[in-house]
Amino acid sequence: MNTDFIKNKLKDCLSEERFLHTLGTAQCARELAKKYGLDEDKAYLTGLLHDCAKCLETQELLKIIKEELKDVDEGELQNYKTFHAPVGAYFAKKIYGINDNEILGAIRKHTIGATGMSLFEKIIFLADKIEPNTRDKKYRDEIREILNKNEGEDGVNLALFRCFCETIKSLVNRELKICKTTIDVYNELLDKVKNI
Repeated sequence: MNTDFIKNKLKDCLSEERFLHTLGTAQCARELAKKYGLDEDKAYLTGLLHDCAKCLETQELLKIIKEELKDVDEGELQNYKTFHAPVGAYFAKKIYGINDNEILGAIRKHTIGATGMSLFEKIIFLADKIEPNTRDKKYRDEIREILNKNEGEDGVNLALFRCFCETIKSLVNRELKICKTTIDVYNELLDKVKNI
């Protein structure tokens, strides 16, 4: 399936702001893939599809999770804002015909992450957070500066760690539940970045 077809389909089902975010994420994913020697076209495609289920209402997402996805754990169901990630991976496969496990994994993990993420999955996660079309400039510049000052996967891990620190602070400030996976990823990244 070509990217023009995917863009047109997404434009029809996403809000204007979400579509702008999608295009920004795809472009940012391509740039990060180039920087880290990964497949740029694959990264762009993943960025395009990462929010492909974002157009659905919470109850519809939950219904699909309950009926079609048997591997979604309770932790992923603590915050309705993350429901679109597992459903997005499901849609990418079912509707868009994607069979590449790395693409599907990156879509699935782009909200709460996971321990043991591949470099590809990490750059998709970051692209979603720092794309230039809709994300906060100050936050985006801070993460980009970390990536520019630190080489290779060390820089990616430091940037991800910063993202998870901000996510956890935000959840605490809003008195929302913190998924165990989020804490596990934070702890894993802390171990990786302590000595950089």
